[in-house]
Amino acid sequence: MEKLISEFPQNIIDALQIASKVEVKNTNQEIRNIVICGMGGSGIGGEIVAKWSQNEITIPVATCHDYILPNFVNQYTLVLGSSYSGNTEETMISLESAKQKGARIIGICSGGQLKEFCESNNYDFVVVPGGNPPRTALAFSLIQLVNIFVQLGFMDFSALKSLESAGILIQNNQEQIKKEALELAHFLKNKVGVFYSTAAYEPIIIRARQQFNENSKLLCWHHVIPEMNHNELVGWGGGDNRFATVFFDTKDIFPRNKKRFEITVNQIKTKTDYVKIIEAIGSNQIERSIYMINLVDWSSYFLSELNQVDVMDIKIIDYLKEELSKF
Repeated sequence: MEKLISEFPQNIIDALQIASKVEVKNTNQEIRNIVICGMGGSGIGGEIVAKWSQNEITIPVATCHDYILPNFVNQYTLVLGSSYSGNTEETMISLESAKQKGARIIGICSGGQLKEFCESNNYDFVVVPGGNPPRTALAFSLIQLVNIFVQLGFMDFSALKSLESAGILIQNNQEQIKKEALELAHFLKNKVGVFYSTAAYEPIIIRARQQFNENSKLLCWHHVIPEMNHNELVGWGGGDNRFATVFFDTKDIFPRNKKRFEITVNQIKTKTDYVKIIEAIGSNQIERSIYMINLVDWSSYFLSELNQVDVMDIKIIDYLKEELSKF
């Protein structure tokens, strides 16, 4: 895992090279909405791209982390299926449904059933390097999704340039990132992690929760400002030092949310001694997102070491799949 995380900046370079050779077919099929299907480490890329694109794209973008597609999917829908192994059952079942509904389908995978499905139906697909845990392959699925959006005119080409600069940013700041990551790991040890950001960065703190779940075997939750100010903030009446709260500050916060951020930090400090602010660096949303992703990846690895758990162990998921195979 240490090696795989250290390769993240190179993964970005490699993924951009793959993207540069991909040509999405020019069809006459009108696209009125987009659904991105995927689970876990393959699915979070869809959440991130949906958020990154929301200030540019003029059609709705939804994500599907289930077997069942939204009912609005039809011949005017672009369905993007992201499955690192190519065998994720929820994604494959939803793609079969998309086929029946006449949607346009594009796949992202390392092979497996999804590759065969796209080949047999003459759908576009992108093959990425396989063989590693899906949670370590985010750069590949994420960048292919962005590239598809760019090629279809839903995002500007500058998004790919920002991903390139983001890779350079984290490569040049690895010492600082690892230092902060280790401090965060010590901060979270023996605590319940609580992660907050503004809504613009919610997919990044979802990714954080997922990484601490899988790598560190840590239970945690997340919420966003301003929504948490209307409910969860009241729940902090029952807060105490069991909880270690991490605020992700991105310096591009809407002014009234910035004030909410400050008030929320101060109020939660009255309920727990464990409040930490992580400040992302970067000149745009993509750079700041990649910075935080890399910092959290390192921190989840360091916390696995502190907790003396096997960072690669997902036996419980393997057991679940075995039981499902009997059904």
